[in-house]
Amino acid sequence: LPAVISRNQDGPGEMGKAVLIPKDDQEKMKELFKINQFNLMASDLIALNRSLPDVRLDGCKTKVYPDELPNTSVVIVFHNEAWSTLLRTVYSVINRSPHRLLAEIILVDDASEREFLKASLENYVKNLEVSIKIIRMEQRSGLIRARLRGAAASKGQVITFLDAHCECTLGWLEPLLARIKEDRKTVVCPIIDVISDDTFEYMAGSDMTYGGFNWKLNFRWYPVPQREMDRRKGDRTLPVRTPTMAGGLFSIDRNYFEEIGTYDAGMDIWGGENLEMSFRIWQCGGSLEIVTCSHVGHVFRKATPYTFPGGTGHVINKNNRRLAEVWMDEFKDFFYIISPGVVKVDYGDVSVRKALRENLKCKPFSWYLENIYPDSQIPRRYYSLGEIRNVETNQCLDNMGRKENEKVGIFNCHGMGGNQVRSNTS
Repeated sequence: LPAVISRNQDGPGEMGKAVLIPKDDQEKMKELFKINQFNLMASDLIALNRSLPDVRLDGCKTKVYPDELPNTSVVIVFHNEAWSTLLRTVYSVINRSPHRLLAEIILVDDASEREFLKASLENYVKNLEVSIKIIRMEQRSGLIRARLRGAAASKGQVITFLDAHCECTLGWLEPLLARIKEDRKTVVCPIIDVISDDTFEYMAGSDMTYGGFNWKLNFRWYPVPQREMDRRKGDRTLPVRTPTMAGGLFSIDRNYFEEIGTYDAGMDIWGGENLEMSFRIWQCGGSLEIVTCSHVGHVFRKATPYTFPGGTGHVINKNNRRLAEVWMDEFKDFFYIISPGVVKVDYGDVSVRKALRENLKCKPFSWYLENIYPDSQIPRRYYSLGEIRNVETNQCLDNMGRKENEKVGIFNCHGMGGNQVRSNTS
């Protein structure tokens, strides 16, 4: 098993530098790439404890945090993860976190089939200097249910969720825990830096973006609006209030995680759970922030190496239908017109989640749009939804799946909404 531990300052990938594979090895590299949808050959050349640049803002480097901070359980779910990326995640947590703040690391194996992730992994982590538990799911359950299992086994005052292909940087943990100490109902995310799936180069993420979503409830990054800069009086080292989170990396007070309703266990595998939790936190009295002094790198892949039972589209449609039915009130109708395929999906029973909303006395979605996400593309008031049709040719204006501010096109009218919906707001 590749396990480059002893490193020198000129080793591959040190200080987050890109690893370039020689031409003679390119074909083998391409074959290995297919296994995890990232450059496994490059990853295996890099030390598990490689050095990284300090990408924090200068003002973050001099901040002083309280000595008394809550400790955290770090929960990492993996399914057939590469040895080098999984262990590099673990080493980065151990090496760049004050050990008094690490209650434990919990690795949740979502029914991996690879032999090296069984006894070899258990024997390896026994010798590490922080308590590490491995929990095995009996069958493939998906990220949501695996995280719930890990959270239920945790004992830290805070739960920190990470993906299995991350690298934590110097000073990543203290700012997250300090913010939760200030307000236990604040859920906090680090700035997510980019680790190239091709070269494993470490690239700093921006502190000038925050999380939102588009008409189809796809998570998107958008520029931090001026109103949020004004609220922070221009101090970029202060946390950014974000309407939504990407969902892979965040910390939450363990008791608050229970109080707010953990995850929706009726959702399948992965997808939509980040928006569901974002809406719920804001509508039910909490807040969601990106702590700009905390940086964690993440390998962003262009494709997923895993299959979704029933297909990716079906799973995400089901999950989005559940969150729309529980949290979006009358605005769900707008979403259904934009995404008509969602309406055909069996989304199960949401009565427990609706009762949770009732018991927590949560605010309406209109409040969320007015106060938390006034920049949302979803129109808060519209008097008609329809299409622009040429009655002679039966062709309609169609966004052709293009992005905002790109030209629209013309396509045969299909009457199903989606890309041909026009909203009249005035």
